[in-house]
Amino acid sequence: MIMSEKMLMKGNEAIAEAAVRAGCKFYFGYPITPQSEISHYMARRMTEVNGTFIQAESEVAAINMVYGAASAGARVLTTSSSPGISLKQEGLSYIAGAELPAVIVNIVRCGPGLGGIMPGQGDYFQAVKGGGHGDYKMVVLAPGSVQEAYELTVDAFNIADRYRVASMIMGDGTLGQMMEVVEFREEEDVQIPEKLWAATGTKMQRDHNVITSIYIDPVTFEKINLGLQSKYNQIKENETKVEIYNCDGADIIVAAYGTVARIVKNVIKMADKQGIKVGLIRPITLWPFPEKAFEKYADVPKAFLSVELSAGQMVEDVKLSVNGRNKVHFYGRMGGMIPTQQEILDKIKEILI
Repeated sequence: MIMSEKMLMKGNEAIAEAAVRAGCKFYFGYPITPQSEISHYMARRMTEVNGTFIQAESEVAAINMVYGAASAGARVLTTSSSPGISLKQEGLSYIAGAELPAVIVNIVRCGPGLGGIMPGQGDYFQAVKGGGHGDYKMVVLAPGSVQEAYELTVDAFNIADRYRVASMIMGDGTLGQMMEVVEFREEEDVQIPEKLWAATGTKMQRDHNVITSIYIDPVTFEKINLGLQSKYNQIKENETKVEIYNCDGADIIVAAYGTVARIVKNVIKMADKQGIKVGLIRPITLWPFPEKAFEKYADVPKAFLSVELSAGQMVEDVKLSVNGRNKVHFYGRMGGMIPTQQEILDKIKEILI
């Protein structure tokens, strides 16, 4: 793909522009910081591409509008921040049950409760373990830069349509608000399959398509659930994304994603000057989680360290992936506080003593 256009943009704006370039023509949302720039941007851009923008009366209304547009085969986006995503959980479960493609953006703020507009990663469990009811999964993509926010948003739409699933972009308040140069492609790799399943009107030429997640017969519903699990296994095989950095021969390997991973890369430089080799495994897909990367390096370092803006959530998946072959430690900050490079380096030294 030829890269042709450079723009200085906020992370939120890059996500919105990426959605438009990926063929999104429908946006439904409700304003909440620190993601409101996405709504502002889409309000303008939807009119320019003959799309539809609706500021819904609530997050609950917005996610059900997504259900409707996705049922008709449209590429559709909704965005929010932590408490707003919580309100969308029932609708997300319905979308998963009806096997509808949609893209959801969560620019995470600190919590629990109403919390504050500062960055957090405390929504990890909600996103990757299924915040709604039933056995379902979403593809969860965690960009580490504004450039990556753009690129992964395009990927999110393609993945959603490829598998008929919901895809989530999970950033945080820092990523959403920071400004970086974004280099856009001359033409996007937009992959929209023919949607023969969609409820688009029969024109008396085919049988009716029915979009539903209600299956009264348990035998039928178990088959539906088994089909979902088979699809999720395909996604695990084909869509897992991870960055492995400086891990060969590392004294310690740090697991981190999003904004925190950026800090860790500077820690690696600091540690190297002191004769300590630090590696980084950065999950880009939080689900599917890059288990194989941790399995590959499980015996290399003296220990692993998961650094998060939470009380410890991703650390559980790191432990499961390492599977008892090495020690896994945790360091986290909460309430909108971000760990400094020195704090992380001090924790590394404490572990290696």
